[in-house]
Amino acid sequence: MNNTPPKPVATNKGAAAIVTIIMGVTGCGKSTFAHAHAKQIGALFIEGDDFHPAENIAKMRGGVALCDDDRWPWLNHLAAAINRNASSGRDIVTTCSALKHSYRNHLRANIFSPVQFIFLDISDDELTKRVNARKGHFMPPELLASQIATLERPDNEADVQILKI
Repeated sequence: MNNTPPKPVATNKGAAAIVTIIMGVTGCGKSTFAHAHAKQIGALFIEGDDFHPAENIAKMRGGVALCDDDRWPWLNHLAAAINRNASSGRDIVTTCSALKHSYRNHLRANIFSPVQFIFLDISDDELTKRVNARKGHFMPPELLASQIATLERPDNEADVQILKI
C-alpha cells in the first residue's frame, strides 16, 4: 500500500489533461484534500457533489442512501463536466466517492483523459467524529454506515493510490 500523496506534476501544456479523482466515503476529507492538491499543482478543481441531481441531494438530506440507479446519472454528469474542461489540456482534480469498483470503471470508461484515483483511507472512528462535527452538509451522519457498507476498497487497482489518513 502506498500511503504517500502523489508528487506534484506540472500542467500539461497542449497535452491531454490528467484527471485525479479523490475518492472515499463521506467525511474522509475529499473536498479539502482535492482543493489543496489542485492548488498545489495548478490544476482545475471540480467538486463532484455539484453534479448530483436535485433528487439525489433531497434523498440524502432526508436520510435515504443512494442506490446504483441514483448514482449513474451523477457519474455521467461528472464525467461530462470533466471531459468539457479537459479539452483545455489543464489537469483536473475532482472529488467523487467512487465507492464501488463498477463506479470507478464507469468513470475510467467515460472520461477521455488519463485517470488516476487517490483513495483517502480513514478509520471509522475518525469518520464518525468528522461527520458528526460537520454543519450544513446535505449528507447526514446517519448515512455514514451505508457508505462504509457500500465501499469496495480499491486495494488491487493499479491506478489507485491509497493515502492513509
